[in-house]
Amino acid sequence: MTPALKNRLTLLAIVAAAVAAGAYAWTQMRPTGPGDNFASGNGRIEATEVDVAAKLAGRVQDIAVQEGDFVTSGQLLAHMQIDTLEAVLAEAVARQQQSVAALASAQALVAQRESDKQANQAVLAQRQSELDAAVRRLARSQTLVREGASSDQEVDDDRAKERSSQAAVVAAKAQVNAAQAAIDAARTQAAGARATVAANDATVARAKADITDSALTAPRGGRVQYRLAQPGEVLGAGGKVLNLVDLSDVYMTFFLPETVAGRVALGSDVRIVLDAAPQYAIPAKVSFVASTAQFTPKTVETQSERQKLMFRIKAQIDPQLLQKHLRQVKTGLPGVAWVKLDAQTPWPANLDTALPE
Repeated sequence: MTPALKNRLTLLAIVAAAVAAGAYAWTQMRPTGPGDNFASGNGRIEATEVDVAAKLAGRVQDIAVQEGDFVTSGQLLAHMQIDTLEAVLAEAVARQQQSVAALASAQALVAQRESDKQANQAVLAQRQSELDAAVRRLARSQTLVREGASSDQEVDDDRAKERSSQAAVVAAKAQVNAAQAAIDAARTQAAGARATVAANDATVARAKADITDSALTAPRGGRVQYRLAQPGEVLGAGGKVLNLVDLSDVYMTFFLPETVAGRVALGSDVRIVLDAAPQYAIPAKVSFVASTAQFTPKTVETQSERQKLMFRIKAQIDPQLLQKHLRQVKTGLPGVAWVKLDAQTPWPANLDTALPE
């Protein structure tokens, strides 16, 4: 063997030994995760989305925001045309005033009927007094006739007066009853007028509410994600005008196998590591753990992983933390969520890196 060949074989042996040593070191020292007290799942950053829609069919008058604008809860976003609604309101107000006048007239009629009844009751009292007097006069006349101090004609006249008084009392009672019936009818009419007033009041209130609802406001703070309509477009009831995303309600949904999902409790600490910023670990809390298992969706795991039953987990990011980085929050970013299975185990250094202020 020549010296050159010997040197070449020695060099190859050294290189092979170095490669083997490196492979062994990488096998023994390669990162394998934080440990058995932690579990992870793939997911994407999501946020609650809200559609701002027209309550009634109509034409969009104007839109005050653009895509990407940040809005606050209650902020005015758009107007729907209200010409028709204003006409409806004017008609409702006119009907309301008409019904109020009709109620006043019905109440006055009730008062009149009650006065008539009082007058008829006075007449009845008078007729009853006359009857009482006629009865007493007839009794005296009958006594005088038996004693021979009066004639039969006087008795007949007193008896006729007594019967006439009885008839007058019956007639007066009938008039009182008729007056009471008139009062009842007038009160029924007044009740109907009062119901009409209430109905018209409700119609006015509804018309005003429809006009108020035609000014579209933000139901919660967030960012305008899409403008789904333009000024001048005619929308049906429920037609969408804007889509908002609430960047203070951000979370990641991921899946864990049944072997570890049972160890995850609500409120457990989570660290989210995004592919776009792997140097930071975003703190979160478990806000939801599915009570039933499911097969992992295709977009989350490989074909082999989908054969296992998995539990859906939701990790909610602290809203106060989100407020500090509101303009940096992006939905749809993929990443990994690490959940702590043992509350006493500290986070490793690479999963305990705070976000920059």
